[in-house]
Amino acid sequence: MNIFSFSAHFGTEEDCRHHFKEQRDLQGINCLKCGNKKHYWKQDKWSYECKSCKYRTSLRKGTIMENSNLPFLIWYKTMFLMSVTKKGFSAKEIQKQLELKRYEPVWSMVHKLRKAMGNRDARYTLEGMIEFDEAYFTVESSEIEQQKGIRGKGAVGKQNVAMMAESTPLEDIKTGKTEKQVRFFKAKVLDGHSGEEINETIQESIDNQSIVFTDKSTSYVDIADFVELHIMEKSSKETTEETLKWVHIAISNAKRNLLGNYHKIKRKYLQLYLNEFIYKLNRRYFGEKLFERLIIANITALG
Repeated sequence: MNIFSFSAHFGTEEDCRHHFKEQRDLQGINCLKCGNKKHYWKQDKWSYECKSCKYRTSLRKGTIMENSNLPFLIWYKTMFLMSVTKKGFSAKEIQKQLELKRYEPVWSMVHKLRKAMGNRDARYTLEGMIEFDEAYFTVESSEIEQQKGIRGKGAVGKQNVAMMAESTPLEDIKTGKTEKQVRFFKAKVLDGHSGEEINETIQESIDNQSIVFTDKSTSYVDIADFVELHIMEKSSKETTEETLKWVHIAISNAKRNLLGNYHKIKRKYLQLYLNEFIYKLNRRYFGEKLFERLIIANITALG
């Protein structure tokens, strides 16, 4: 969807409200009081009324927009901007594009959308053949870290991130050469580099019938307990270019994307930025449908 198409379909607050209601109707409404799924629509209140207990649910309630005072039009414009490009926009740039006076509501809105993206992807586990590795991302150090020895205003530190890629081997019928095709990805910020945390990440992110490829890090020795097969290879140029090819491409692209778009990323918000990167990467072939999918993520993120 380009800017002209967006303006034609969502040029007013009313356009956005009606469209959002249509999408909520498709997803369905569960009464927060009794759990009933059948509702009346109260046009004068712009709310759903439970047919069983008469409890009312506003159009925003139960979505990430629930406690926001920003108009639907602003939310829609922001979702459009965040879905229209692979690189994304900083909250400061979105504030500029929307010509809003205050930065804080925009910052909150953008991070809520990033959280919704992460919640949406968290519903799925990777399966098949999985490449798994870790990488350090540059983040702004906290005041405590700076007091411990990292000097200078906005001094930087490193944050460990687990990256996973679901790859499938494909064999060329004519040559017999095998190459890997990548499907979906996951990224998780880690507190450290312990085997226990790695095991938890594997369990929550990867199907237990999968085959996992890693290097020979001592933190990975228990992975075989949680998957069908764990294959470890010594770190080398060949491993990076073949066995762990796609996970390293994802790490490289993520670092380039984050450094190119955001001046500073605080450690506690890194996962949100990675949520956006992975969400778009997993939907790289969606094209114009990405905007609609982000609206659905908005509606279902708290469900």
